[in-house]
Amino acid sequence: MTQKPMAKPSHKIIVTQLDGQQVRFQAAPGTNLRQALLQQGISPYTSYTRRLNCGGRGLCATCGVWINGDVPAPQHWHDKAARRFGYPRLSCQVTIDRDLEVEMVEKWIWGGRRSL
Repeated sequence: MTQKPMAKPSHKIIVTQLDGQQVRFQAAPGTNLRQALLQQGISPYTSYTRRLNCGGRGLCATCGVWINGDVPAPQHWHDKAARRFGYPRLSCQVTIDRDLEVEMVEKWIWGGRRSL
């Protein structure tokens, strides 16, 4: 008897873009959020920082996004400060381990604060 290969588990990602349009896609557990967004053609960067960024190393703070709902616990020092002071999370420092609701940040270079 031939066994069917088990389907890879995936998480549902819903991205609300600046114009209000939503993009929905699936991502495998353990996928980096920045990479998943870029693979879908969604840039967390501005026109300036699209080429001038740290490449996902958590150094430039230009790939910030809001994560709504069930938010993964921050691991990176910047994300810990962002949570405390109301700044966006760095998409390069978020590992997808659950369904996520992501909201793109209106920004020039970095994202602004939300009131706490």
